[in-house]
Amino acid sequence: MDKVYVGVDTSNYTTSVAVCDGEGRIIANLKAPLTVKEGMRGLRQSDAVFEHIKNLPSLMQKLEAVLSGRSIEAVGVSVRPRDAEGSYMPCFLSGKSAAYSLAAGASAPVYEFSHQNGHVAAAMYSSGASELARGKFYAFHVSGGTTELLLVSIEDGEMHISLVGETADINGGQLIDRVGVAMGLDFPAGRALETLAAAYVGTPYKHKVCVCDVRCSLSGAENIALKLYSEKGRECAAAFVFDFLGRTLKEMRAEAFEKHGKAPVLYAGGVMSNTLMRDMLSEGCGGEAHFSSPEFSADNAAGIALLCRKKHILLNSDV
Repeated sequence: MDKVYVGVDTSNYTTSVAVCDGEGRIIANLKAPLTVKEGMRGLRQSDAVFEHIKNLPSLMQKLEAVLSGRSIEAVGVSVRPRDAEGSYMPCFLSGKSAAYSLAAGASAPVYEFSHQNGHVAAAMYSSGASELARGKFYAFHVSGGTTELLLVSIEDGEMHISLVGETADINGGQLIDRVGVAMGLDFPAGRALETLAAAYVGTPYKHKVCVCDVRCSLSGAENIALKLYSEKGRECAAAFVFDFLGRTLKEMRAEAFEKHGKAPVLYAGGVMSNTLMRDMLSEGCGGEAHFSSPEFSADNAAGIALLCRKKHILLNSDV
């Protein structure tokens, strides 16, 4: 019977379960979005927990079909947003409960990780940049809940992350969703806003980005985008949002290179599934910019399953 590793992730907007085989290949990447009421720009933690509880039974039923003829070797789960003191969100308790229940039924160990580490691992897998594991690299984690530039190294099979840069106010995903919802788009607004931006003809409106010491500010861009929306329409505002965000990330990267040295850059998180910013972000990296495919950029449990496999093999290598 084939042995597999299961990952569980319950972020603020997606319930996810994934499976990787003994060779480290993802064979299932199951997701269910959390329901956000029309006109709302997010969920309270109590509502997110409730939505995960509703989603998990159906995902576990789908998982049962994937596991047919296979045995669970270990279960991994995200239990906190990032590996930092005090990092905590109640929504991850939903996944933790499900993971420990699943593991108990399979008599398998459980390994706990951060949501952020899962994003980085999934992006490494999807981008095909296996060489990143051999040295230090930068990783952008840009989503509705995070806008951070990280310095990553992998030593003795363990991922070590240090924070290099971050937002001083709202996150990249928040900028996108706030502007999108204000223009009448459904939450999350990323895909619809990208479609509008792609339809814009001309050069996006330019406004100086605000980055100092690898720390950015994005809140002012929301007001500019809404002004453009009222004066020039949705396409113009959408094009500005992605152009401004892309140039902001480029400037953060440039300051990080100057401060900490040049290294390959990996782009992870739901915002980085945006195709409009890829050409912009590829410039200045000398071919060392690595992007995840959309299904592994947005919230998923694939990275957790991969980390679970590595952790289990590492702990049992001398057994």
